[in-house]
Amino acid sequence: MTAHVMCTCLVQSGQIMPAVQDALYAGLSDFAARAFGAKAEISWTVVPTGNGFTAGHPSTASVVSFRAPKPVPQSERVALLHELSRLWITTTGCKDDELVAVVSDPNADGRS
Repeated sequence: MTAHVMCTCLVQSGQIMPAVQDALYAGLSDFAARAFGAKAEISWTVVPTGNGFTAGHPSTASVVSFRAPKPVPQSERVALLHELSRLWITTTGCKDDELVAVVSDPNADGRS
């Protein structure tokens, strides 16, 4: 198993209850092991109330982003994004348009 794969979660304050967060951690860890053969290193950021907006209104959106340990072919990325989105939406009960799911390549930021 590859050492670690970074997973960044950005959620709105009060949106994800502790039991749901625990379930997400478990699900994201399982996803990382299946998808990348790696342990998920999860960074969880809570956006304070009034600090996140979408289209000029308080946001209900979350972001879940994995940085793949190696480049991922687009067809594989699409399948992973569908799986990741299903996991998050099923676990949290959020709507499709309240989630941004990302699987980026290791050099997506232009650095090696």
